[in-house]
Amino acid sequence: MTLRFYDFHPSLGDMRTEILQGLRQPQKAIAPKFLYDKTGAELFNAVCELPEYYLTRAEMAILQSRGEEIARLIGDGALVEFGSGSCQKVQILLDAQRRLNNGALSAYVSLDISKEHLLESCQKLAALYPELETDAICADYTQPLVWPEELARRRKVGFFPGSSIGNLEPQEALTFLADSRRLLGPEGGLLIGVDLQKSAAILEPAYADAQGISAAFALNLLRRLNRELGADFDLERFTYRAFYNPLGRIEMSLVSLREQTVRVAGEVVVFRAGESLLTEYSYKYSVDGFQALARKAGYQPKQVWLDEDRLFSVHYLQV
Repeated sequence: MTLRFYDFHPSLGDMRTEILQGLRQPQKAIAPKFLYDKTGAELFNAVCELPEYYLTRAEMAILQSRGEEIARLIGDGALVEFGSGSCQKVQILLDAQRRLNNGALSAYVSLDISKEHLLESCQKLAALYPELETDAICADYTQPLVWPEELARRRKVGFFPGSSIGNLEPQEALTFLADSRRLLGPEGGLLIGVDLQKSAAILEPAYADAQGISAAFALNLLRRLNRELGADFDLERFTYRAFYNPLGRIEMSLVSLREQTVRVAGEVVVFRAGESLLTEYSYKYSVDGFQALARKAGYQPKQVWLDEDRLFSVHYLQV
């Protein structure tokens, strides 16, 4: 079993700067990557198990039914997962490759911003697949990355599940796709999960579940800021809201229940009653719309798969 760890985690100073910049905007906002400390990652895993949250079930159904076909398209080299989380979905692909008995993949590379969760998940995966070299890279995958020497020479195929591309605004999504194309190299590809457009009646419960786990996931962000940046958020003074915007996205926010003043990293932040702190977007695409975006970023769409209910799509893009 081979497991290498590389720590490119943003410094506390970088986090402080980015958080304060977001809180100074007319529409206060904090990037969704900050939701994923260890507790946040565990809460998101719980969200993925909810009956309302169709995304995980639909994507895994596609991967399970089309696993061997996808494994053939991926081919050899290193499989690079952006935002790997619990590494649950990638195991479907690794098992499919084993069934093909071609041993094409030589390495699995996990990129995630939550260091503790990353190491825990990769240690388990390395034990399950000892034939693979496993590399855990703690980094913000939306920022420029230079491969360690051991990985730079390999052919690489990216894996970006969960419709995490929807967390990025369209221009940010285009930038990510273009950057990933350069990072993966001229012989690479990208397997990416993309949630499809559908009615608010399906979308809104998926992001505001009856048990309140989505709300706990969002509120944990304030708990993290209290712990890591010396903030003094009172979680009882905020409520969680998720709604579908006809622009084609779910908007998730924490809403101040009263006028209040909060200190964050020594800076005073004023909230009006009813003012929102945006924590996340989740854009929804049509198949044609997403493929047009991929082409603009320099990819060539090669294949797309949908689940039986046509709720979700998985695309294979070639550099």
